[in-house]
Amino acid sequence: MVASFVMTGDAASTIDAHHHFWRYDSAEYEWIDDSMSALRRDFLPPDLAVALTAGGVHGAISVQARQTLDETEWLLALASAHDFIVGVVGWVPLASSSVRADLAKLVAHPKLRGVRHVLQGEADPRFFERPDFNAGIGALRDFSLAYDLLIYEHQLPAALAFVDRHPGQVFVLDHAAKPRIRERSVEPWRTHVRDLARRPDVYCKLSGLVTEADTHAWTDADLRPYADTVLEAFGPSRVMFGSDWPVCLVASPYDRWVDAVRGFTAGLTASERAEVLGGTARRAYRL
Repeated sequence: MVASFVMTGDAASTIDAHHHFWRYDSAEYEWIDDSMSALRRDFLPPDLAVALTAGGVHGAISVQARQTLDETEWLLALASAHDFIVGVVGWVPLASSSVRADLAKLVAHPKLRGVRHVLQGEADPRFFERPDFNAGIGALRDFSLAYDLLIYEHQLPAALAFVDRHPGQVFVLDHAAKPRIRERSVEPWRTHVRDLARRPDVYCKLSGLVTEADTHAWTDADLRPYADTVLEAFGPSRVMFGSDWPVCLVASPYDRWVDAVRGFTAGLTASERAEVLGGTARRAYRL
């Protein structure tokens, strides 16, 4: 049984700020190619509960994997049924004229804490500039919702200008903008991440690094320059642990990644480490 902490507000509880659920369908999840064949099955709350227990994690935030309102409503229903799902980052049609009505309906559920659009999948490099999309982002503050920023490293310059259009909006950078770890490339990713971190309303997830590395032979040392950069740039109070489960399973068992994050944060003070492992997520998503 996964321990419930949301009712008690236990400051020492660990939160996994990024995981996914799905009922596998090859058409819906065409991005799961042969190299990720282990992901071609259902991943549901009982599966996650086993992983959380193995990793000593107490709660988790579900993040959208499909760009449909049906999935958002499904994730919220799962969150209602399982106390250890403490929040949901769903999808809404941000570029639609119906966005405020959609948000008003969904925020009736107290566990909707953020919204994400898959910007890394947009072929148009100027999508960040679209007036209708930016109008949707502008609506999020009125509903006290964070926005998860899912981008590739090369999109960081556009993301900087995008964030600057929305002062006061909470942004959460997913997977540290996916640095090119396989190539052992640190620049210009490091420079851009440091620049983004100067924006006080931007947070960063320490997640997704194992699948950007050599999935069969990565080591903690391979990932450390990227983890250290994130912790130095944002500071522990704006960095949060996330697993990207079940995607991480392509490269690492759940508890192996948890151990790596605990190693990356071993040099922090106890209070700083508690921020990364739970406090930052509670604050950014207003849990």
